[in-house]
Amino acid sequence: MSIIGRRGIHYLQKLNAPNVPTDLIHKGQNRVIDASLTLIRERAKLKGELVRALGGAVASSSLLGVPLGHNSSFLQGPAFAPPRIREAIWCGSTNSTTEEGKELKDPRVLTDVGDVPVQEIRDCGVDDDRLMNVIGESVKLVMEEAPLRPLVLGGDHSISYPVVRAVSEKLGGPVDVLHLDAHPDIYHAFEGNKYSHASSFARIMEGGYARRLLQVGIRSINHEGREQGKRFGVEQYEMRTFSRDRDFLENLKLGEGVKGVYISIDVDCLDPAFAPGVSHIEPGGLSFRDVLNILHNLQGDVVAADVVEFNPQRDTVDGMTAMVAAKLVRELSAKISK
Repeated sequence: MSIIGRRGIHYLQKLNAPNVPTDLIHKGQNRVIDASLTLIRERAKLKGELVRALGGAVASSSLLGVPLGHNSSFLQGPAFAPPRIREAIWCGSTNSTTEEGKELKDPRVLTDVGDVPVQEIRDCGVDDDRLMNVIGESVKLVMEEAPLRPLVLGGDHSISYPVVRAVSEKLGGPVDVLHLDAHPDIYHAFEGNKYSHASSFARIMEGGYARRLLQVGIRSINHEGREQGKRFGVEQYEMRTFSRDRDFLENLKLGEGVKGVYISIDVDCLDPAFAPGVSHIEPGGLSFRDVLNILHNLQGDVVAADVVEFNPQRDTVDGMTAMVAAKLVRELSAKISK
């Protein structure tokens, strides 16, 4: 059996023997999934009611954690990222105001509906097809509570596929995607895994969930990455030409004629001098201010976003990358909320 195949084997799946009815296991799995979605639904409903009662918000960002790491091709530490990012967001070393002056303690700017219990669901033998559906349904539950908009904490980059799919399905059409990353993540099926974190954007483009896909910060790309980019009409901006592309990228206008803009930030888009706590360290990346300039100057209605691939197991002792990921979340919350 392949490595990918072995990753999907869990204790309850081993109970698929003649003396254990398959129906019994499936019913138990469904109960766990239903309970997981109920918790997300009720938390989203409560936060939505709060924001609506306060009034004045057209859009409000709401954190949704997806602690998934098993689709990573190298290290699985991103599964531990969501609580570390939350801790850093509210760290006493800085105030709760974003650079553009929005107050994070105002629920109209930022709320939190908790985590999709990924490991608990997988421990029941639920496969990735169903798990991806649970992630997508969780995103839709947040979106049902207008004006909440999902700001998703990964997790490895495989989560972007079910999230973008859910956003597009819920809004009724494709979005424009701004993807910041050292890698294009557009392999057809890396290591035979269609849900690999290195294949998420192939799934997004195949499904027609994005009209435009702009990939910024690319500096680790091979022949397949470029050919897949051509196949799907992806706009790939590599770091080797960033000085030439900077003016365009810092003045983007996206989302017109579609359902809005989705932003996906892989923390390794940054040079490791700024963010060493990632699984795939790739020198020669963006500075933190480069990323903020792109975000702050972007013109478009940001309907959802994710921050992925922070690996706490590779972070510095003082949690520098956690603070970097947290600031990305803070500034994205300000960009989404209005």
